[in-house]
Amino acid sequence: MRHRPPSLRRLPVVLTLVAVLLGVAVAPAANAADQGTGFGTWAPLSRTGWHGSMRVGDVHTYCIHPGLPVATGTTTDHGITTDINGLTPQQLISINYLVSTYGQTGDAVQAASVGWAVKAIVDRDTTLHSWGYGGNELTEAIDYIMRRASPENSTAIQQRTVRYLAEAEGMPVPRVGGSLTLSMDEDDPTRGAVTVDVDPTASGTLRLENAVFADTGSSERVGIQWAATYPIIAPATASDDGRPYVARAAGTFTVRSAAIRYYSTPGQQESAGPAEPTTFTLTAQDASPRPVRFSPRIETAATIDSRGRFVDDVMVSAGDGVWPRQSDGSFVIVSATADVYRTNAFPAEAAEIPAHLSPVAHLELRTDPKIGPSVYRTVSAGLPGPGVYTAVWRIERTSQDPDSVANFPPRYFWMERFATPAQTEQLAFSPPPADREPSPTATPATLATVIPPAAPTPPLVPTALALTGLSGPSLAVTGGVSAVTVAVGMYAWRLGRRRTQPLTG
Repeated sequence: MRHRPPSLRRLPVVLTLVAVLLGVAVAPAANAADQGTGFGTWAPLSRTGWHGSMRVGDVHTYCIHPGLPVATGTTTDHGITTDINGLTPQQLISINYLVSTYGQTGDAVQAASVGWAVKAIVDRDTTLHSWGYGGNELTEAIDYIMRRASPENSTAIQQRTVRYLAEAEGMPVPRVGGSLTLSMDEDDPTRGAVTVDVDPTASGTLRLENAVFADTGSSERVGIQWAATYPIIAPATASDDGRPYVARAAGTFTVRSAAIRYYSTPGQQESAGPAEPTTFTLTAQDASPRPVRFSPRIETAATIDSRGRFVDDVMVSAGDGVWPRQSDGSFVIVSATADVYRTNAFPAEAAEIPAHLSPVAHLELRTDPKIGPSVYRTVSAGLPGPGVYTAVWRIERTSQDPDSVANFPPRYFWMERFATPAQTEQLAFSPPPADREPSPTATPATLATVIPPAAPTPPLVPTALALTGLSGPSLAVTGGVSAVTVAVGMYAWRLGRRRTQPLTG
């Protein structure tokens, strides 16, 4: 094997760098081909020929043009190609498989076997008959030549050539590309899956954005299979401000190339070196943004005002601390309703509303899309009369605006406990008659007032009076009788006094 002096071997590199700096187009690199690994005579033409590899730099290359002289002259590296001498993708993938898998070797038997198999893939007829063999059996043609070049290795070369050829011709042409899809669970937008569909021979790595793999908790996965589905978790924390968010996936994959590294030598042989795997990328993202789910909660503080109306200050908040927003930045609207019930005495707190009770008033609220979580004041119509009143609020997914439904968990239902202390108030007087002071209608949901938390309004009736259970009219009658009695007594006393006083002139 011949080698150039070190100074001459570095010269092409220097010239290439100078050409790049000067903006000059650089021609493909040309080097003299060296004897590789194999058997025979290293010369353009000989009685036995050369059966094995040719070295171009550090690469073992193999003849792809049977019948031409051995490439001992200056050889040009044309790089990776998929279009050479009319070779089909199947031929190219078979050749690349052989020169990549078995061809880069120092084993002469292995190199000679690769050389025979490659030539048979390219042009079987020329390979069989170039050296004077007249039959149609590849093993006989190999033996016809190798009995002269290396008789002791002829049988081994025949056997390996047949095996290598079968493997190579069985290599499927890989599919470059494929598909990558993301799916979202209908019941839980924080969950879903990523599905990969690539060639069976492909291998790669997947990376997720705003999501992790459910089984590992990592956003990256190696060793991706060709047709597989991996569950993922896309946590709502991916959205810092509650807006809808999008999960993304990107995959980098490689497959064996249906290509070769092509070398040519003017007037002599053309040869094939290994082509690096073909790399391709696939990307995907959610078909629609994932809504941030939340579980709104309510805290209340009720009073009864001087007009006999149930007034409730309702603080609406997100159970998990994140109030979702629409894509325009506005807060998701929450609709809530409450029924007001009347009893004769203070009822016991309970998880359920007693079955025998029916609502006597109704409250509604809709949160403000500009404000979101806050305290909202709601006012009922006039209550029907003295008694103990308690309100029970509820939030239901089925009662929300269409634009808000997606932000609630499926079958979401929240209800306040019955007769909680903050929601239970006593009315100990009759409200003003309708003909003297009109009772307002129920406050529409759209008119719920946003207020800061306020202390409950004290009842107008003294506490001692409230505890007696007396109504306002009863008190008015009792007070009137007492006043008449006092007036009559005072008049009798003054009349008696005047009669006892002496007269003055």
